[in-house]
This record gives sequence, structure tokens and C-alpha cells, in this order.
Amino acid sequence: MTLVDALPLSAPVNLRDLGGIPVAGGAVREGFAIRADDLALVTEDVADVLVADGLRAVIDLRSADEVAITGRGPLAAHAGVTYHHVPLMASIGDAGDDLPVDQSSFASMYVRMAETAAAQIVTALAIIAHAPGAVAFHCAAGQDRTGVLAASLLLALGADHDDIVADYARTGDNSAAIMQRIAPVMQPLMERYGFDLDAAARAAVRTEFSPAPMRGLLAGLAERHGDPLAPLRAAGLDDALIARLRERALAA
Repeated sequence: MTLVDALPLSAPVNLRDLGGIPVAGGAVREGFAIRADDLALVTEDVADVLVADGLRAVIDLRSADEVAITGRGPLAAHAGVTYHHVPLMASIGDAGDDLPVDQSSFASMYVRMAETAAAQIVTALAIIAHAPGAVAFHCAAGQDRTGVLAASLLLALGADHDDIVADYARTGDNSAAIMQRIAPVMQPLMERYGFDLDAAARAAVRTEFSPAPMRGLLAGLAERHGDPLAPLRAAGLDDALIARLRERALAA
């Protein structure tokens, strides 16, 4: 029994299928990869619909302390959905001085995450490449850790940087709803690490959502490594895995 039983369950507010995004050889097909905000907090009805629509694997990018609060949620009751805990940060305290400042300044955090969690990102890509159906990956907001993995996947698939940034920017329309949805879990957790979620929420809602962090991630990786995929290649992303991802993403 986890505290999720006492938390408000709701439909995700930042869930979207990556289908339709142009990549090398065509476009990502629907039902291949789904990015989302916290799937541990979905209702049983939402979980049932996701599974009925083909969900077969969940990649949870949250830290262990976040998972300890909510567990897996209603999706845990579906035996046909595999669960993979692949945290991109050991704790939200690892965000350091990047929180709770304006979202537009997150580029350095994204670059650091892409470099220090390269092995975890490759693990997540391997899960996506070999899952028997749709794969959903999520963190809390579906913005930062989820955004880094989405960018990594799209880079591996051969997407243009502008299309990767455009996908990231779609989260902006959901910022206020995201903060409201995750507050019951994140407020006490962020306070534990000295962050103020209310301040972060005011910054996110007060200012226009910026594509700068994702542009900064892509440009920063290119500047530091030449190839934005270089940290992932060093961590095990090889041509065979990329080919498998592209085969799955483009298959009818």
C-alpha cells in the first residue's frame, strides 16, 4: 500500500503520442512511443484505456524517492504491461541550483542530464526498441527528464532539431495544469530538498514557456561533443540499436 491511495488520481495533462513527427525515412507512427506526466497518478479508467490502446511497457524516469511516494499506480494491476524504473536523477536534489528558477534557464541541467545519465537513456532506448507494443515514458511533469529522453529518441530516429524543439514546446500549453496535478506529491518532496514548488509554478505560469532549454541541449551537446548523440554512443548506443528503433518507429 502506497500513499497513492490517498492522493487525487486524474487523467494525465501532458501526455502525447510522438506519432507524426518527421524522422529519417518518414514519420514516427502512432502507437510507438508516448511521453507523459506522472502515470502513477492516473485513474483506473485511464489505465484501462491506455492498455486497450496498446500500451505494453512503461519507463519510469522518476527518482527512487518519488516512486516511494506513489508506486506504480493503477497500471501495476495490468499484467501485460512491463514496468521499468530508469531514473535519470538519483533524487530531485540533483537538480541543484537549476530549481526553482525560470524554465527558460534549464538548458545546462538538460546537458548535464544527457551526459551523466547517458547509460540510463540508452537503457530506455533499448526498452523502446524491443517492446512488443506501445511504450510510455514519464517523469513527474513530463517536461524535463521526459523531454531529454524524447529528444534522445528523436535524435536517434533522425529528426531535425526544429521538430524536436517543437515537440518539447508543446508542453507549454499544459504548464499550469501540470503544476496543479503534481503539487500534492512534489510539494513536500521539493521542500525536503529546499526547493519552493510555488515559486517554480509562478515562474512557469508567469512567463511564456521557452523552447530555449531544448535548443540549448541540442546546441550544447553538438558544441561539446560534435555529434549530439556522442554521449549515448559512448554509453552503448550502436548502429544496430538505432536501426531497430527506426524499424519499429516506421513500421506500419
